[in-house]
This record gives sequence, C-alpha cells and structure tokens, in this order.
Amino acid sequence: MMKRNVGLLLEVAIDRKPLDQLLEDATAAVTRRGGKVVFACANPHSLVTAQQDTEFLLALNRASHVVADGIGVSLMAKMAGINVGPRITGSDFFWGLMKTLEDRGGGRAFFFGSSRKVLALISERCARDFPRVTLCGVLSPPYRIWSPEENAAMLTQINAARPDVLWVGLTAPKQEKWVEANSGKLDVSVIASVGAVFDFYAGTYPRAPEWICRFGMEWFYRLFKEPQRMWRRNFVSSPLFVLMVLRRHLLRLPF
Repeated sequence: MMKRNVGLLLEVAIDRKPLDQLLEDATAAVTRRGGKVVFACANPHSLVTAQQDTEFLLALNRASHVVADGIGVSLMAKMAGINVGPRITGSDFFWGLMKTLEDRGGGRAFFFGSSRKVLALISERCARDFPRVTLCGVLSPPYRIWSPEENAAMLTQINAARPDVLWVGLTAPKQEKWVEANSGKLDVSVIASVGAVFDFYAGTYPRAPEWICRFGMEWFYRLFKEPQRMWRRNFVSSPLFVLMVLRRHLLRLPF
C-alpha cells in the first residue's frame, strides 16, 4: 500500500493526518469509495521492537495508516525535527470509527483476539453504546501458535461474517504481523490492530482518566496499574528508543 504525507521515524512511516482525516479514509473504505485501510499504532516499545524484528518492521510499513501513539513518539520526533502528525491512540481511532458508523446508520464490526470473557463484555457494551452497529462476530484464537489449517478456518469464519471493520487485539507485534500475512485473504474494508483497546473497552483493564491522557501521562498510569507487564516497556524500551532516535536522526549514525 502506498503511503503519502508521512514522517519517517526509525525507518517507520508515520501518518501526519489528523484523526478526522483518518476516519474519512476508513469511512470511504467501508462505503467502497476508497481503498482498504490497514491501521496500526507506533509507540516507543513497538518502534524499538521493529528494529530487531524485520517482519514487524515490514508489517508496519505495509499498513496504510500508522499513527503516533504515545507521547514519547511525539516528543522525540519533534526533537529530531520530524513531523509525524498529531498523537492518536488506538482508543481514539476505535471510538471515532465506531461512533462514525453509528451516526451513519450502522455497519458491521468483528472483534478478533483476547479471551472469551473479554469478548463477551465487549459484545454487551457494544449493544448499548452502538445499537445501530451490527456486531457480526467475535473470535478468541488459541493461546499458542496456530496451524495453517486453524488459521484458514479462522479466516473463513471472519469472511463469512462479512464485517466492514475487523478489530484485532492480539498485542504487538503478533497482531500486526498476522494482519500483514492475512490481509490479502480478508474481504474486510478496515483492519485495525488496537491491542489493549479490547481490555479498555471491556472494562477488564481501566484506561487512565481523561485528564491524565491529555497530559500524555497514560504510560505512568499503566505502569502503576501493571508494573510487572509494563516495567520493561518503560525502563528498557523507552530509554532505548531515545538513544536510537538520537543516534539515527540527530547524530546521523547507522544503527
């Protein structure tokens, strides 16, 4: 997929479009007025991981829309003189697109990933929040490596549900690599890798209060809530990200 109007940070092309334009692209795809939208998020941890995982780097760069999700990406890009556009989170895109579908009179959404418990909670909440959006399917894949036959069966199930939007919550980099490997086999207009949004929306893991998000401190809230899961991202990946940006974009040194 060809990217336009992007900023290149650590070899990843990040969109400069504001949220309203991303939603216009997604709506155009749903109504068949535009090409397929493959959405992904770039945060310090994912950008560091992509430097060590060529499949992940390729998946990010083949997505049609990659957004700067994380205050660290915005700050370091600005320091390096790179315009990566506004900070947009996976939650921003999720709420924006679901509300757009609701306001337009409906659409079809499928949730792929997470646990059956989380998917059940998502189903209940979607019925309340977006009654005109048809939840055409949910699927919790096995918590292990899937066989080609299992993967083919899951693709068949998704396509049979005829979704307009496929929300993928497998965590990075698994979700982006799965989308890259399978998007050509999926008859879906919008495919979005949104990871933790599944838990945020289900309520199994609360998102930071709005005022914390506005100040770009959501990372601290998540670290406080899930120290065992988030410490590596904040104390290993984040410092590495800063060093990589300084080395690559300010000192102009190779990796």
